[in-house]
Amino acid sequence: MMHRHALLGPASFYKKAAAIAVPVTLQTLIQNLVSLVDNFMVAGLGDLKMSGVNVTNQFMFFFFVLLNTMMLAGGIFMSQFNGCSNREGMGQVLRFKIFTGTLLAAGMAVLSLLFPEELLSVLLNRNVQREAIVREGVPYFRLITVTFLPIVLSTALSSSLRETGRVVAPLLISVAATLVNTFFNWVLIYGNLGAPRLEIEGAAVATGIARVTELVLFAVYVRKIRPGFLFRLRDLLRIRFRLFASILRKSALILVTEISWAATEMVMTAVYYGRGGAEIVAGLSGAWAIANVFMSFNGIHTATGVLIGGRLGRGELEEAKREAEWMLNGSFLFGLGLCALASCSTVLIPFVFGNLSGPAQVVCRNMIFVISVYLPVWAYLNAQFAVARSGGDAVMGAWVDLCVNSVLFLPGIFLLVIFTGLGPVEMYAIVKLTDFVKTGIAAWQLRKERWVRNLAGS
Repeated sequence: MMHRHALLGPASFYKKAAAIAVPVTLQTLIQNLVSLVDNFMVAGLGDLKMSGVNVTNQFMFFFFVLLNTMMLAGGIFMSQFNGCSNREGMGQVLRFKIFTGTLLAAGMAVLSLLFPEELLSVLLNRNVQREAIVREGVPYFRLITVTFLPIVLSTALSSSLRETGRVVAPLLISVAATLVNTFFNWVLIYGNLGAPRLEIEGAAVATGIARVTELVLFAVYVRKIRPGFLFRLRDLLRIRFRLFASILRKSALILVTEISWAATEMVMTAVYYGRGGAEIVAGLSGAWAIANVFMSFNGIHTATGVLIGGRLGRGELEEAKREAEWMLNGSFLFGLGLCALASCSTVLIPFVFGNLSGPAQVVCRNMIFVISVYLPVWAYLNAQFAVARSGGDAVMGAWVDLCVNSVLFLPGIFLLVIFTGLGPVEMYAIVKLTDFVKTGIAAWQLRKERWVRNLAGS
């Protein structure tokens, strides 16, 4: 059983956590601001074109979930190897991230190049403007494939830097990539500075330029500082297959859980898109573009991995249990602050998305209010996942996501679709009540203390 400690830790603990979490949070914030700027610029083209871009981005969301899961799987080991200064182990984890991420990128590229119309049509479900939205989205979908490999390599380096305590450099590099992306969006979407007006294709090209710039900056930086996980390029294929197998074995349930969650979210999105036309797609997309600015949970994950994972890697198990409880309760308070900020952000809608139709703006505003209410719950739940994964406990995630999604969440969505005429915002507010059940199951699983393990010494 987890020992009972003070609900909140001393200021010195949160200062250490903040030193890690704040730069990561700022990096996520900047990346999400890029998405918001993209949406702002594309929204100037109207509901239909914005819908085409954002339906494609639903598949990019699935790609990012799978990619970040593989990075997280490796990151559990990276944090613990870093805690005991095992450079060889750290290098092997980076290889794992690169190989698994590249395989994922190749699979996604094949699907997006060969079957773009079919994929977008499935997601749009019964949307009354499905054909027009697909027509707008396909060119963007095909162009965005050039970003997959740079994203994989940048994410592998960025996550490894954060997991070893270097959090400022990834933030600064993200700022630089953001500025590049914003500039080329302005140039290529609307044809400024004599460039051709490419509209949504211009957004894809701008993203590609920014991603390549980001990768180059990461490569230059790691070559200069030579962190513990860096290896020579000619040693790329020197793989410890036993360690790879161990990472995959311990992360298999995490992968299954994340796929289940991402697939559930996409099913939910497809259902919502079927409740109207382009105004629903554009309104929901705008809401998430604003709300994602406040979804700063990567900082919680990274700080937990570095602090709690480092404790576990050094064999300081009691200290890890105490600090885990401090992290959980501090995350809930952080979520309350996010709730207040997100609620106030609705005043931005007429300025950011003023070119969208009136119905789209109403959907956007109402969805942000619903999301803001759930932010404290999500902050706490993410901290629970981070604590479990810092010690390689994947069973908790399986219990939480697989059980709740299959028994409550998906059946709830389909019952609301069949027996009610509720709109997407109302349906979302109701089915997300299941997240309270998730936090309860997660708390029960954490008390079993399967996560209190030293993986670096195993």
